[in-house]
Amino acid sequence: MARKVVGRPPEETLSLWKREQALLKTLVVDRDTEAWQRDPAFSGLQRVGGVDVSFVKGDSVSACASLVVLSYPELEVMYEDCRMVSLTAPYVSGFLAFREVPFLVDAVQQLREKEPRLMPQVLFVDGNGVLHHRASSSSAPAGFGVACHLGVLTDLPCIGVAKKLLQVDGLENNALHKEKIRLLKAGGDSFPLMGGSGTVLGMALKSHDHSTKPLYVSVGHKMSLEAAVRLTHGCCKFRIPEPVRQADIRSRDYIRRTLGVQGAPALQPERSKKAQRPKACPQGVSEEPTVSCCVVNCSVKSTWQRTEPTCQSPCEGAILEVHPPALLKPSDAPSPGCHLTATS
Repeated sequence: MARKVVGRPPEETLSLWKREQALLKTLVVDRDTEAWQRDPAFSGLQRVGGVDVSFVKGDSVSACASLVVLSYPELEVMYEDCRMVSLTAPYVSGFLAFREVPFLVDAVQQLREKEPRLMPQVLFVDGNGVLHHRASSSSAPAGFGVACHLGVLTDLPCIGVAKKLLQVDGLENNALHKEKIRLLKAGGDSFPLMGGSGTVLGMALKSHDHSTKPLYVSVGHKMSLEAAVRLTHGCCKFRIPEPVRQADIRSRDYIRRTLGVQGAPALQPERSKKAQRPKACPQGVSEEPTVSCCVVNCSVKSTWQRTEPTCQSPCEGAILEVHPPALLKPSDAPSPGCHLTATS
């Protein structure tokens, strides 16, 4: 029987989340902070990271959190960390970070401690940055999405890359928006996402010559929008930036192999954004009944109590499933121990 997180968090937890979001939002830096960001060719940038959380279809508790680091500009995988985690916080529109980010922060911290030479200089996040719901009490049009949350807690430059337009501050996927998309002719073409407030919250980017749907790029932390858009385009072999694409591919494959090794039913991995996010759910409201939780509160971080099962899955002979096929060599398959690290 599939395990599901039921309920919405207690009102006091939502209040805590809102206060923490407001506090962390004051720490967001939306300008270039590194010399390589201001260089037209990104000279000095050597490592780009991507993160992903994938779920098993029919199970909204068990998930795979993954972090990958790629070389730049080659975009070859240098490091991979995939782990099964248990998420007990329900999805609440506008508060996805409190469900997923703690595990991603843990992955970054473990890399920082074990292999500091492989630390990414920037992280790509499958989600939004300042292009996000804003607190009702805030006068600023910019929001605080998962890319902002992860960037502030890891103190790394972060870029939010979403596949669908989040319709906030008057932004709409209407006929005018679709006409602007139609006018994007070549990879790298873009147009600003200006809301009703007059603030540019992000850019719609045609990431590849052959892509028909744009990406929605927004600042997460410690990077300008202009540099974020240029780097996103530079990291796209296909429509999705390669760091995010590889994190997604490898987390899905890890779920498949882990379930197979443990004798579980052959369930198909499912993206957390599709599995957990209701299509129409007002901000701050969940469609599920109440669940008990344990919240840890401090000045910069609060999270639901979580567990991470010990990995008992050997990874030998793994073959990555790629849609569309990626340019992977046999050596790219994860090695025993569930981590892939550079040997040089």
